[in-house]
Amino acid sequence: MIEKIKILELVNSALEGSDKFLVNLKITPDNRIFVDIDGDNGVNIDDCIELSRAIEGNLNRDEEDFELNVSSAGADQPLKLTRQYRKNVGRDLEVVTLDGEKAEGVLEDASDDGIVLRTHGTKKQAPETLRFAYRDIKSAKVAIKF
Repeated sequence: MIEKIKILELVNSALEGSDKFLVNLKITPDNRIFVDIDGDNGVNIDDCIELSRAIEGNLNRDEEDFELNVSSAGADQPLKLTRQYRKNVGRDLEVVTLDGEKAEGVLEDASDDGIVLRTHGTKKQAPETLRFAYRDIKSAKVAIKF
């Protein structure tokens, strides 16, 4: 099986000096490698192709066969890293806490410890400023409005 640390080193080396960063890395027992990246200014298909080539160019299929999937962290995926929260300041966010509490509002701040969310309010309830520690967040997704 391909070692995760080797892939991690290849990814970090390829992304070094760019605004792109690793969000998730998974390697299955049958050597299917899944790499999800994000970027402070987004990710496009060329970024994924470039990273895929950088990884693939440093692996030998004659030694070990593998399948490589490089993709961007999709808009429908939960935020995982502080850097992703910071990138989305000013956007609408849907947050679910470990206690099952749900909140939606504009992400006003993302610090090293947690986030500040400003709810939109309703006719019956004024907008609120809510603070969530990362350790208390079960999931947070950018709210996509159509």
